[in-house]
Amino acid sequence: MNAYRDQYAQVFNGGKGVTVLSISVDVDTIHAAWAREAGYPVTFVSDTARTLGTQYNVGGFLKTYSRVLFVVGKDGRIAHVMRPFRELVQDSYDELQKAVATAMQP
Repeated sequence: MNAYRDQYAQVFNGGKGVTVLSISVDVDTIHAAWAREAGYPVTFVSDTARTLGTQYNVGGFLKTYSRVLFVVGKDGRIAHVMRPFRELVQDSYDELQKAVATAMQP
């Protein structure tokens, strides 16, 4: 999450026209305190019932989500999928930045 935060302005157009959701199986109270402390500019969603994870096939081992990233276009459709998203590899952020820019086009 630190990499998302640190590259937010560049990768996510500074939040202009972009909404970033981070979905986890953790309870929302854990997310809220942790996100506030670290200053993350994204919205955290708690999916303790694993409903979203099941619908989007992102379930991983040990009942956690695998890191999968979806870019949704202006039309509300998934425009790009990174499965798995490798958060420690800079090329992943370069690919993500391009996908976000493409999804923002009319």
